Amino acid sequence: MGSATTSYRPKASSVIDVGKDFYDRLAENTGSRDLVERFVLPIRSGRAWEVPAGHLCRVLTPEGPQCGDFNVWNRHNPRERLWASRTRQLQGAHVTRYDRLWSTLPYLRPLLTITNDSLEWYGVDEDGARVHDLLGSRCDPYVNRILTGEDFDFHCHSNLVRAVLPYGLTEFDVHDVLNIFTVTGLDDEDRYYMKPSPASSGDFFEFFAEQDLLCALSTCPAGDLSVPFWGPEARDPVEVCRPLAVEVYRPSPELTGGWSTPPRASYQGLHGITLPVWS
Repeated sequence: MGSATTSYRPKASSVIDVGKDFYDRLAENTGSRDLVERFVLPIRSGRAWEVPAGHLCRVLTPEGPQCGDFNVWNRHNPRERLWASRTRQLQGAHVTRYDRLWSTLPYLRPLLTITNDSLEWYGVDEDGARVHDLLGSRCDPYVNRILTGEDFDFHCHSNLVRAVLPYGLTEFDVHDVLNIFTVTGLDDEDRYYMKPSPASSGDFFEFFAEQDLLCALSTCPAGDLSVPFWGPEARDPVEVCRPLAVEVYRPSPELTGGWSTPPRASYQGLHGITLPVWS
């Protein structure tokens, strides 16, 4: 990296610092948790679900590699949602165990903390790619129309739109995603690329809900990304599409003792604006 240094470096004891012992206990004591919900998302579909604060959620690949596009909001206030670009700056363009997903302004606090990741071993490959990325956005029917001249209603954006409708949200609430199980990077010309997912049957990505969450997930219509979805060699990759599963757990109270939902960012200024005074 030469002489470049990371720009966003916190002071000691910042909220960015993670108490690893706490999250390790949550990850390791799988016998001290109760399963409260489990469901399977079919291929090319989406679903939304709630994860109460203090609970764990695990996304799994039950039948082999499959990429999933993930959105998350504060359950009680959808204006507080994943801020992908700030999370890239505070954590990294790809996330794994101990990383957090951060919410939008003016809240700017952790939505969740990643507690376990069976693909943590992947690291950085020979092309400089990593897994679980915040670089790319979701596929959508608008860019598909631009690239192909055709309409397709099962892109991740559309799957997420349909998923959140029962919760009173709309297309305007769907936002840039965390691409779970997806391997990506930037080439020498700084262009985005994707590679086949390294996940196998039973791999998982697990997180701890730092607040009451509404989550949504799409089983990407490109499946495991081993078949080109756009371009001169593109074909329908339905044969490499597989389901994803979601499990929500309630950990035993002794594992979460002393924990509380992080407060919103403490800045209470008026951005330099002086309020008018009646005279």
